[in-house]
Amino acid sequence: MITEHETCKELSSELLANMKNNILPYWMDRMVDTAEGGFYGRRDGYDALVPDAEKGAILNGRILWTFSAAYNATGCSRYLDMARRAYEYIKEHFIDSEYGGVYWSVNADGTPADTRKQFYAIAFVIYGLSEYSIALGGSEEVLALAMELFDTIERHSRDNDKVGYIEATRRDWTPIDDMRLSDKDANFSKTMNTHLHILEAYSALLRAGGNERVREATRYILRVFLDRIIDRSTWHLGLFFDDDWRRQDGIISYGHDIEASWLLLEAAITIGEENLIAETKDAARAVAEASMAGRCHDGSMVYERHADGRYDNEKHWWVQAEALVGQLYMYKLHGQQEYLEKAAQTWDYIRTNLVDENGEWYWSILPDGSVNRKEDKAGFWKCPYHNSRACMESIKILAEN
Repeated sequence: MITEHETCKELSSELLANMKNNILPYWMDRMVDTAEGGFYGRRDGYDALVPDAEKGAILNGRILWTFSAAYNATGCSRYLDMARRAYEYIKEHFIDSEYGGVYWSVNADGTPADTRKQFYAIAFVIYGLSEYSIALGGSEEVLALAMELFDTIERHSRDNDKVGYIEATRRDWTPIDDMRLSDKDANFSKTMNTHLHILEAYSALLRAGGNERVREATRYILRVFLDRIIDRSTWHLGLFFDDDWRRQDGIISYGHDIEASWLLLEAAITIGEENLIAETKDAARAVAEASMAGRCHDGSMVYERHADGRYDNEKHWWVQAEALVGQLYMYKLHGQQEYLEKAAQTWDYIRTNLVDENGEWYWSILPDGSVNRKEDKAGFWKCPYHNSRACMESIKILAEN
């Protein structure tokens, strides 16, 4: 019979190998744009390069975070080289020197493409900068840029009258009619998704050396989750809200539920206030338990349940990655032993179905069991962030056993 210690050791070893030998080499060897600088914007589902694809701020912020975090976890100098490449490209091409903030996208040659200010994207650049600052031993230059972007979110997105953060503006910070993050989203001014990733970014900035203003803002947005975004009658998250926090959807997003369950607790621990940690821990556990309604017998997790009750049974790469971490949080931080085996089963599903032996993970497995090749292998939304972070976060948790 395999012991708990042996399970942890084996799982940790496999995750480290996947990150070092499968995920990160793909981005280092196949996504570096030697002609125009930075990283290519896209490879399609058949792994064909699209060299003229736009380059997104989200992709580049996530690349910066990934390689900075990988360097911090392993000390591998090549990862730091990749992080430096991402940082220099962001600084030169994505930062709006006239109005501040970050462009949504640039063309393949680095010139501005879509110049709107989506606060979700700005948050991911803060997230990457924060981790990169840590990688450099506390770089004041990098931290100053992260703080500058923090100030832009606080100045232009924070709604001090009606609470929370709005989604987007035009380049010059004036109101914009279409605030949607993507064409799959509903057009409302406040969303769970943007709040979650601003929280994630602020937590990282606080760990990197952010001041009391960052601590206050991190606490503030965590309270928005505890008081407004979590539906305490079901313990699922609401996704879309109007200015006055009236919910505008009936969707259950199992992937976001399990992702939020550990990011909320991470934020509370980073803030470091015992009462807030205890309150958040109780809420996070309830959200994680609610998310298990989307978990299947093989360890995978379905995407979401629509408002009409129909299920979207596609198995997205990022949902499986977040399910892995969320279940390990349940095992380690909430003391629920059975979730170690659940997490191991989720990893087995990922390894068997989503990991491409030629590098990286596929976008998803379709309901009929086939690989989804209509969506990108790498691109605007398909980044080395969810899966590499799942590996690193899981290894940290398992090492504590």
